[in-house]
Amino acid sequence: MASSKKFGKGPSSQRQGLTLWLGIALLIFLLDQFTKVLVLGAFELGDSTPITSFFNLVRVHNHGAAFSFLADAGGWQRWFFTGIGGVATVFMLWMLYSHAGQQLFSLAIALILGGAVGNVVDRLMHGYVVDFLDFYWGSWHFPAFNVADSAISVGAALLILDEILRVRRGH
Repeated sequence: MASSKKFGKGPSSQRQGLTLWLGIALLIFLLDQFTKVLVLGAFELGDSTPITSFFNLVRVHNHGAAFSFLADAGGWQRWFFTGIGGVATVFMLWMLYSHAGQQLFSLAIALILGGAVGNVVDRLMHGYVVDFLDFYWGSWHFPAFNVADSAISVGAALLILDEILRVRRGH
């Protein structure tokens, strides 16, 4: 399934690898939650502070999924996306346990796990995900996002890279 260097073959080595990946996921989760607490404390909903000619700090509440998908669905989506996040978390924990020695694959899963849990916690606590990074060009704005979204995106890119490398090696 995944590739990359392996740590070791014994149970102790697998536990060490798993601890590393869970630590990275925890670090992403804590960084995500910390930045969201700062934004919630410093900004009112809809506030925007220009930082550069292409970047603002904002406070946006995303009631949907990526790019506000289903944001106006009436409220049921909160529990739907929370449930998907819960199931995905269990699956990712199993994947980390099963493949802890596969470095690139496990790093990707750890980043996605930390981000997914960060956004699930937002949904449980607030009923929405707090987004605050607003990049734009002229009048076109990329949808606002957060640290969790960034980690999920980087993790997804690393999963693609891991698969490309695995296929090239013929495994």
